[in-house]
Amino acid sequence: MRVTAPDHAVQQHIAARLERLPMSRWHISVRLIIGVVTFFEAFDQLLIAFSLPDITREWGLSTAGATTALTVGSIGMLLGALASGWLADRVGRVRMIMLCLVITALGNLGMALSPAFLPFLILRFVQGLAIGGEVPIAASYIAELSRAKRRGRFVLMYEVVFPAGLTVGSLMSAWIVPNWGWRALFLLAAVPGLAAFFLQRRVPESPRWLASRGRNAEALEVMEQIEGNVRRSTGQDLPEPAPVPSAVGAESTSTSSVRDLFTGRYRRRTLVVWTIWFVGYLANYGLTSWLPTLYKQVFHLPTGTALWYSTSASMAGLAGCILAALTIDRLGRRKVLAIGLGGTTVAMGFLAVLGANSAGQLALFSAFAAMFSFAANISLYLYTPELYPTRSRALGCSLGGVLNRLGIITGPILVAVVYAGGTELTPVFLLIGAITLVGTIVAAAFAEETKGRTLEELSP
Repeated sequence: MRVTAPDHAVQQHIAARLERLPMSRWHISVRLIIGVVTFFEAFDQLLIAFSLPDITREWGLSTAGATTALTVGSIGMLLGALASGWLADRVGRVRMIMLCLVITALGNLGMALSPAFLPFLILRFVQGLAIGGEVPIAASYIAELSRAKRRGRFVLMYEVVFPAGLTVGSLMSAWIVPNWGWRALFLLAAVPGLAAFFLQRRVPESPRWLASRGRNAEALEVMEQIEGNVRRSTGQDLPEPAPVPSAVGAESTSTSSVRDLFTGRYRRRTLVVWTIWFVGYLANYGLTSWLPTLYKQVFHLPTGTALWYSTSASMAGLAGCILAALTIDRLGRRKVLAIGLGGTTVAMGFLAVLGANSAGQLALFSAFAAMFSFAANISLYLYTPELYPTRSRALGCSLGGVLNRLGIITGPILVAVVYAGGTELTPVFLLIGAITLVGTIVAAAFAEETKGRTLEELSP
């Protein structure tokens, strides 16, 4: 079907056709394919924390060297998030996801073969560019395929693959590193790069994005392909499109810029969501990235035991993500964010009062903290795309990812400075708890509720 209409009319037409689509096997298959990519990006992100004790021993790293190994990838992720959103708003969501996957796989292969620490750091930085780029773009893409009704569950059940990747990565690390060494772990992580070819053939470009770029004919062609796939999946005819509510002041421009994120209604949204991104990930990675090392240095556990203790946080985090996915359409985005950050604050408070006198006590309360913080953090991958228009959605998500990475970089460094190789952990927990308390207040008081509203209704 060919439609000749102004850009904004075509965008509304595409949105109406997407909103009428029932959930089908096609939606699940696309979500699964993108989910596999995100799963392995998460898997790759956490490998450095679990391989760090062995890398430190092999290359004789100091505390500063170990901190550099933890943070250099995060710096790459920060820059990757900064650039990828701008690129994805111009060249497409799917193309950028595929490129990020290939770079990540090649980085793993190179790190597995690294003869020294310096080339390892360089490759980890390059790989970080790809990991930081893929995750926010994928979040934008999945949000653009979803309907307003139960969008929270649809998007977050996809996003659960990220903590699942963290969990599987931690479990496999705890098994592989003590038996075959850290290089075998990175070699295994290089294999999923082959999925790039499958991705290119099976996943269509976002019709919302194509329409926002004025590529109307392509948008309509992709939309017809999607509708055909849904008809075959459901075995039923599709209902007629209903008008989609549009925000006041809708525009047809196809360009995006950082200025978009600080104009009108978007200024408050951006400041609030950036604060939550930074606080949530600072707290999460400030604690979890150092857990294997703390179990070894403070409680003198063997490497294998320390890694297994550390998996409790990842597994609890996965449980928190599933709970968020199942409740966010009922409770709303604001409540889930506030409860997640508030629960993290409470868990850190208990650890500060009790002093973490045993490895089991640390494992228990760090698991509770991870459950709540993961629930809040995963919700941001749903919430952020809802706050911005299609023309700058990937940019908004990627800049949220920049604050995410700033938190990931800052968290381990703050913990290293406060802990400084000693045995007193109470200041660490007080610091993290105070930071998440700020995030709790911001989420509860200032976050705008978005549940049940179409993307076009939320943003012009």
